[in-house]
Amino acid sequence: MPIHPTADIHPTAIVDPLARIAESAEVGPYCIVGAEVEIGARTRLMANLYLEGPTWIGEDNLFFPYSTVGVASQDLKYKGERAETRIGDRNRIREFVTIHRGTAGGGLVTRIGSDNLLMTYTHVAHDVRIGDHVVLGNSVGLAGHVVIEDWADVSPFSGVHQFCRIGRHAFIGPYSVVKQDVMPYSLTSHKPELSVFGANSVGLERRGFDKAAIESLQTAIRLLTRAQLNTSQAIERIRAEVPACAEVDELLEFIRSSERGVVK
Repeated sequence: MPIHPTADIHPTAIVDPLARIAESAEVGPYCIVGAEVEIGARTRLMANLYLEGPTWIGEDNLFFPYSTVGVASQDLKYKGERAETRIGDRNRIREFVTIHRGTAGGGLVTRIGSDNLLMTYTHVAHDVRIGDHVVLGNSVGLAGHVVIEDWADVSPFSGVHQFCRIGRHAFIGPYSVVKQDVMPYSLTSHKPELSVFGANSVGLERRGFDKAAIESLQTAIRLLTRAQLNTSQAIERIRAEVPACAEVDELLEFIRSSERGVVK
């Protein structure tokens, strides 16, 4: 897909002839679009954006001014190897967001799914993987190799250590410093140290989760965090006492597969 002759490209924009711009895409004033950048249908770059390739951007995305996408990693091990950035559909990327491409040490790709909101000054480092329906608050910083699973919500001014995972439907309060994996469905906040305060029940109710599943998750997370048991003992209690459901199974599998340990 070359630059479509009817694509809406502002005369002040600089677009490399090797870029690929869909017919209904819009490139606003003073944007710079490099070679091997592909922009899908109805995606809009409002103004003053800088994009380097190889970068693939899907359909119906909205990029607010002053963001950079696909630029080289800050990782000192990065030596200029060819690496990519891939962004899905219907994302909203607010002002001053920075998204870095991948590195050889992390699979050579930074990947953002669909239907996400990245608020102002969010930083997405090399080899990060963000799922769908994720909200990253103002000034959230994601270090390299971080994984954010679907429907997670990270509140403003929080930082996530490299290689950490944030599980599905987790909610992280503002000003949190995340150094271990955050359990799916959990409500976690930094007061005064990062701790789990139960299930993310309000968020799960809003998303239509079954009441019984929420109660099972609440009980399981309390056993993990408030029963003065080690993790193995808590899991035994959960398997023996908590009504089985897919969400609890997912929680236990997340804990089993964690390489950094989980926040409790």
